[in-house]
Amino acid sequence: MSERSRAVPPVNDTVDPAAATRADAEVPAEVDDPSPSALTDPATAIRGSAEAALLRGIDAADAVEEARTVALDAERRTGSQVDVLTLLQRDEVVSAFIKLSDQFLGSLGFTEHGFRHANLVGRIAHNVLHHLGADDELSDLAAVAGYLHDIGNVVTRANHGLSSAWIAYDALRRLEVDPYRIGLVLSAVGNHEEQYGSAIGPVGAAVILADKSDVHRSRVRKGADTTADIHDRVNDAVTHSFLRVDADAASITLELELDTERSTVIEYFEIFLDRMVMCRRAARTLGCDFRITANGVPLG
Repeated sequence: MSERSRAVPPVNDTVDPAAATRADAEVPAEVDDPSPSALTDPATAIRGSAEAALLRGIDAADAVEEARTVALDAERRTGSQVDVLTLLQRDEVVSAFIKLSDQFLGSLGFTEHGFRHANLVGRIAHNVLHHLGADDELSDLAAVAGYLHDIGNVVTRANHGLSSAWIAYDALRRLEVDPYRIGLVLSAVGNHEEQYGSAIGPVGAAVILADKSDVHRSRVRKGADTTADIHDRVNDAVTHSFLRVDADAASITLELELDTERSTVIEYFEIFLDRMVMCRRAARTLGCDFRITANGVPLG
């Protein structure tokens, strides 16, 4: 009798067959060793990781320099809240966390969420409020919230809006920002995800619209298989995206140019429908209608 046979209790009429099956399942079946070519040498994999790279000289100062290089608005107006954004871009903790967030999400197969995305969302959020007639201070708070909205991915992707808010709180308190202004930033950052978020005010609405409108092929990571992943494929198909704010018409329009040979409008809505519904609600918070055009054709 084999070792496997001896490990299974004998089955009789009084024994639950399912119980016997469960007992049998507890005995590991013999499997062939995987081909060595299918595995990566552990030491090589570890040395190639983002974490190991940090120990080889990539430090927070390097992240700060990258943040300043990628910034889309190098010349800023004077003003307290604009200065806060500049200080955040020079902050070693904030810069390191944004850089790590992007590295971690890259390892999980997500599109770019680094300094490019942070700066762009901040700039668009600022412009949304500015073009709708908000004062500079409120517009600048939207820029700050947009810059920090994804920083919590350094902790985990799940509920990252909430972890982003707490990291933002720490950063803004260190910069001695007024608690009420911090509160506006925290509510915007913590409510930007469609799974649990809601546009409860102008700053939050602007961040939602800015974040969800950043769809573009520049977000696809180098070497990504766009045929296998619909998010990469849709982003790769978008050659141009622009969020147009028309205060006179009380409308906010996401204008997309898509390469329909790479992806289709149907695929776009397959993955972004919830986000577009969230944008519509955010636009209504700002007293506007939300519209979408694809290749010049109005979709809503």
